[in-house]
Amino acid sequence: MSEEAQNNASTNPAPLAPEADADEGAAHLDASTNVSQTQIPQMTASSAPPGDGKWSCEVCTYENFPLSRKCTMCRAPKPCLNENIFKLQDGASALPAPQDVCGAEAVAERLKPLRISSPQGHAAAASSVAKWACPTCTYENWPKALKCAMCGAGSAAPAPPAPPNANNKHIGINDICNSQNASLHEAEAARRSKRRNNNIDWIWLQACLGVVEGSARCVEAYLAAGGDPARALAPHEVALLNRASAFDAGHTLVHLAIRFQRQDILSTLLSRISGGGPGLKRSPSYIAPDLASAIRRHMASCVRHKKGNFPCRYINELSTFSLPAEIEELPGAIQEQLFSELLDRDAQQTLEAEPPLINWSHELTVTLGSRLYALWNRSAGDCLPDAVCQAAYGVFDRHNALRAALADSLHHAHRSFYNRWVSWERVQAALLQYAPDDAQLRAEWGRLVAAAKRPGTPLHQLHVFVLAHVMRRPIIVYGVDVVNSFRGEALGYAKFQGIYLPLLWEPEFCSRSPLCLGYTRGHFSALVPLEPYSHRHTYICREQQEENEEMTFLPLTDSEGKLLPVHFLTCDEMSDEEGVVRRWLSACVTSSGVLAARQALRARPLLQAQLLEEWLNHYRRLAQQTRGPFPPRLPNEYSSDPDTDDE
Repeated sequence: MSEEAQNNASTNPAPLAPEADADEGAAHLDASTNVSQTQIPQMTASSAPPGDGKWSCEVCTYENFPLSRKCTMCRAPKPCLNENIFKLQDGASALPAPQDVCGAEAVAERLKPLRISSPQGHAAAASSVAKWACPTCTYENWPKALKCAMCGAGSAAPAPPAPPNANNKHIGINDICNSQNASLHEAEAARRSKRRNNNIDWIWLQACLGVVEGSARCVEAYLAAGGDPARALAPHEVALLNRASAFDAGHTLVHLAIRFQRQDILSTLLSRISGGGPGLKRSPSYIAPDLASAIRRHMASCVRHKKGNFPCRYINELSTFSLPAEIEELPGAIQEQLFSELLDRDAQQTLEAEPPLINWSHELTVTLGSRLYALWNRSAGDCLPDAVCQAAYGVFDRHNALRAALADSLHHAHRSFYNRWVSWERVQAALLQYAPDDAQLRAEWGRLVAAAKRPGTPLHQLHVFVLAHVMRRPIIVYGVDVVNSFRGEALGYAKFQGIYLPLLWEPEFCSRSPLCLGYTRGHFSALVPLEPYSHRHTYICREQQEENEEMTFLPLTDSEGKLLPVHFLTCDEMSDEEGVVRRWLSACVTSSGVLAARQALRARPLLQAQLLEEWLNHYRRLAQQTRGPFPPRLPNEYSSDPDTDDE
């Protein structure tokens, strides 16, 4: 043989015979069993099967039929052609089509319904699969996985191409292994995802991210899972979130909502924190949103601009909100549900705690029917204009009409407000033996004016004073002196409590009927009475009340009989505070000697009456569902009026 022929023979070996193909298919069948390949002796050239297709046993040399997996005589295992199996898996050989029924194609067809359970088969399949790395967490995922099994991110890599010898049917074994391994990993990823979704810590971190990204669904899922809305971020949680510009240790969801101005999320959180614990809030504006929007538009249309030396914004009509007396007609359980969904239980409890700030006089609350109720408010940043709007109209200031009027008044009438504010600040500083300079006062004034322009920014005493001018009526604030944190720690002193009078207007231009607010833990709430029945006014005060007008009596002193602070008075006005109060308020003294202001409750505007009627109908329907069908009335219960049947 020539040298060229020898080279061709060495590089291009002769193809396997059909008998070898049949034995290779049988070897695949043996690989599908749980017999370890390391325990099977390798087949040598001397043990090749004879030409009739039978294979010779290496132990006893008995010739067995091709499909026999063990020797008929000594039960020794059939030798395995591992080398050819590897060639088939790598696609290195191109075998001719088998001619007998025991060929590789028939064996592959028989292997399709089988389940490959050999650990070695899994390892071989896993080693030949090209996984894709997650671009987010670098976890290597199986090719058929559409999302990362670790972090849930989508696949950034295209699907792996099909093998070049796709027409080779022997590759079906690897496909079975790959699909089963992918199914196992997908099931494990699903179990891991389920455990993660049930982990409150994971849901808490998702809620923090949801506040930053504006996803209220994540926050609602955290609250629905029983999460604490006052939970604070720990340092290791800030490290996990890995966004130093957004998260700080010690911040709660409320801090994040205020920081990123998520008003809807903040409303949800405050309903759980400041709104009396868990539970849905159903204020009248939520039951009838269309009527509430109409009331807001009407209020915005009533804002006017006063010309002259004091160009302040003002509302040209007066309105006072009170709870309808029909509430007392509902069953006791429905009344409890109504108050739970309407009131701020935490604020009510704080204001009535010792020493009580409201409802401390039995004469005012019981005899005169002037008990005050703290309405739930929606947000912390805009809670002051919201509370004023609720106390007057019964709706939230969602369109920021009052806040815009407040900012415009400070801008256009800044000279008048600034002079009154500077005089007051110097007096307060002198009491502390301190004298601020002009630059410091101007800088502080600039911060107050800027805060009025930005919705969601907390407001101060000056803004309450300006809102009294916008509403053209006094505002009485019953508030705590010390602001505590969620843990009960003292954060600082608060000086909101007191009487705010529209001192820069003429008294004849303003109403003497005040609005009432409550202040607790950095949050304002509207304090409103329950509309009294006419028979409640049989009690006569020392000073006769006006006829044909419902009245509520608001104390002007604390529980110890000391006059509430009157803010932003000049030095001359401070010498006669009670005289100033009587000039701007409709004050009276009760039989027990309590100095009180009379709040007039006039006829409701049409839109407000419709709003309350729809709100009450919601609870009336609940009461009917609770009681069930009404019992039939006896004939003697009907009157002789012929219109009774129609009624």
